[in-house]
Amino acid sequence: MLQSLWHFLSSFLPRAVCQGPAAEKEDEAGNGSPLPGPGEKGPKMVGKPQDRGTDPTERRPTILLVVGPAEHFPKKIVKAGDKDLDGQLDFEEFVHYLQDHEKKLRLVFKSLDKKNDGRIDAQEIVQSLRDLGVKISEQQAEKILKSMDKNGTMTIDWNEWRDYHLLHPVENIPEIILYWKHSTIFDVGENLTVPDEFTVEERQTGMWWRHLVAGGGAGAVSRTCTAPLDRLKVLMQVHASRSNNMCIIGGFTQMIREGGPRSLWRGNGINVLKIAPESAIKFMAYEQIKRFIGTDQEMLRIHERLLAGSLAGAIAQSSIYPMEVLKTRMALRKTGQYSGMLDCAKNILSKEGMAAFYKGYIPNMLGIIPYAGIDLAVYETLKNAWLQRYAVNSADPGVFVLLACGTISSTCGQLASYPLALVRTRMQAQASVEGAPEVTMRGLFKHILKTEGAFGLYRGLAPNFMKVIPAVSISYVVYENLKMTLGVQSR
Repeated sequence: MLQSLWHFLSSFLPRAVCQGPAAEKEDEAGNGSPLPGPGEKGPKMVGKPQDRGTDPTERRPTILLVVGPAEHFPKKIVKAGDKDLDGQLDFEEFVHYLQDHEKKLRLVFKSLDKKNDGRIDAQEIVQSLRDLGVKISEQQAEKILKSMDKNGTMTIDWNEWRDYHLLHPVENIPEIILYWKHSTIFDVGENLTVPDEFTVEERQTGMWWRHLVAGGGAGAVSRTCTAPLDRLKVLMQVHASRSNNMCIIGGFTQMIREGGPRSLWRGNGINVLKIAPESAIKFMAYEQIKRFIGTDQEMLRIHERLLAGSLAGAIAQSSIYPMEVLKTRMALRKTGQYSGMLDCAKNILSKEGMAAFYKGYIPNMLGIIPYAGIDLAVYETLKNAWLQRYAVNSADPGVFVLLACGTISSTCGQLASYPLALVRTRMQAQASVEGAPEVTMRGLFKHILKTEGAFGLYRGLAPNFMKVIPAVSISYVVYENLKMTLGVQSR
């Protein structure tokens, strides 16, 4: 984040020239913009005329904007302002670009102005970066200030900020949001990650729902391709023990022998079906919680994202949790036990009651915080480390960096929450028997530790980790292809 923000604050690009009496003298002395050479196309001079009748001694400086051919402007400015896509920046397009850009500059200025005194000092820059998870010294912040401070006060007012950045597209935060999506792209079977942010442009153009649809489709393909490993994980979580040591090859052999190759995909149907409602509910809840928190910033601070994301995940999980129980029961069923999902649901409802659909609910809710928190913390740490070291001209990390960051963060999140996930699965799998004592989360933890030791809390971890890399890779490839099909610009 630091490197990207540093690039935003300290890159020297052409700016508006403040044209006053002193500047006019400089131009007359030949110190202004160079005249075009023979055969060159002269620049267009777009100035705001002085009001007639105004006292010359009291007139305000005129902003003189030098607008030349497209090749004299940075490509990003032409791309940002060229509405008719003719490769040229005409006067009307340039004016619209300046108006839009000034609004964005005003928003960034307000977000940095923590004291609301109309000025930005070094402490406010340090605090703003700290809120985003990046630490810099006051000396580094002062270097940023010196590059923009015209009057030597070591603070920046709105005019200094605007004049410095007027022809520099505001792109650091939107670029990071655009290129570093995580929850939408990567699906490892557990939808407990904090939802991604979307840029203002993505929201206004309606691209956000296309991202969500592409992410849902990618999740469906990814889960289907890795379903055999997921079912093996569930079997090992429930049935493996010291006396019944189940290995990966032995587990696959047992599944195929009992139900044939098709049995490897038991439980996958309900696992895919729950993607759409869970993603939609979580996204809507996340947006509402953000409004409740009272922030309209494009990028939330880390602790705000964790709070909003965890609450949204809890709401979504509560809404679709009966499908989670169904998924576990379908994955564990024997050949011919149920004719389908509806038959399984009817059987559970008639024999065990409605409460059976919420078995394991408490460990599932408790698992959201370590999973989402560690996944977010690791991903943000890796992201910031890359941005500080390598983000010189763009926040785009490329395919392999993004896949590596997603894989590592998801693995760490799963490792932290795995004991709770195992206890949840065992509670979901246990059919209620009338008159028998109800198994509790605490009692199950004690039983596992007593009979199997701490290792027993990590049964099935090997196939769970084995599916992370293929799941992340498949979901990324499918996401990118679906995104292009839906008309979203490629990376």
